Amino acid sequence: MRTTRILLADDHAVVRAGIRKVVEEIPGLEVVAEVSDGPSLLEHLALEQPDFLLVDISMPDFDPIRSINQIRTQNPAMKILVVSAYDDEFYVHGLLGAGVNGYHLKDQPLSDLKLALQQIMAGERWISSPLISKLVGGPKPAPTTPLLTVRQRDILRLLQEGLDNQSIALEMDLSVKTVENHLTRIYRQLQVQSRLEAVNVVNQHPEILGILGQQIRHNENAPKQSSPEYSILVVDDNQRYLRQIQRILARVCPLAVLFEADSVVTAQQISQQIQPRLAFVDVVLGEEDGIRCARRIKAVSEQSRIVMISAYPDREFRRLSMEAGAVAFLDKKDLDARTLRQVIEDLII
Repeated sequence: MRTTRILLADDHAVVRAGIRKVVEEIPGLEVVAEVSDGPSLLEHLALEQPDFLLVDISMPDFDPIRSINQIRTQNPAMKILVVSAYDDEFYVHGLLGAGVNGYHLKDQPLSDLKLALQQIMAGERWISSPLISKLVGGPKPAPTTPLLTVRQRDILRLLQEGLDNQSIALEMDLSVKTVENHLTRIYRQLQVQSRLEAVNVVNQHPEILGILGQQIRHNENAPKQSSPEYSILVVDDNQRYLRQIQRILARVCPLAVLFEADSVVTAQQISQQIQPRLAFVDVVLGEEDGIRCARRIKAVSEQSRIVMISAYPDREFRRLSMEAGAVAFLDKKDLDARTLRQVIEDLII
């Protein structure tokens, strides 16, 4: 039987010793390293490449939701179990939404921790029983998908990544006051009161970061239609082309929720959250590799159908795209409404 390699992260040596004892009682599990702060955790994740991360999220120099989002993006197959003293509802929802496989409270018996490890290794999720009554009602719902502007959705994505207002302002070349004004309007539209609540709502309702095709068509006086049927991701670093293909897709499939990404990391994060039915990926993403992006999408969203697109329909690009899991390769100049409608009918409908 293959040994499952575990990285243990907690800033209290006594706690680590107790957890290690539990791990060593389970056949096939092995603690390969112990760390006590955020930087050491990231360093040992890269060094050890463990199968399982058991982590306390109150360690020094460790931003829980932002760090877990980063860790999950870089390690999509790794199991993650949070062991924490915090039982705040929004905090728990935020980490579950960030991709952890389980949340265990430190005040519960060690025998429960053993059961949590076994359950997660079996492919299931784990939530300590005292949390279930708090979570059974689910997170605060978004009653309808709010119509956010492109800038508001960009700010929400950065908020989800854990950036503070000043960092968001620098990233988007805005003033801090402008960011604050946008956040005020975003909170009002999401019906929340804080950053954490907003992140939790987005984690539980990732369609908020997309835009419904019929909303794009709203300016064209398109008739109002029912709920969206599927999601489509477009990955391209050319903003003008992103807008162009969005408008075409909105005419072809107004019931789809459309998402956009301009980098490999953003595409992988969105794919992990929404599991898009279809993804259009440009072969060249600035200095990045769109074929590698396709592999990343398939790694976190196996059922997604990927169509590679390129302004340079090279034969070798086509071959590498198919090896990466793409189901089609299209020349950008051929992407008109008729072609996209045919693609969607062939691959989705």
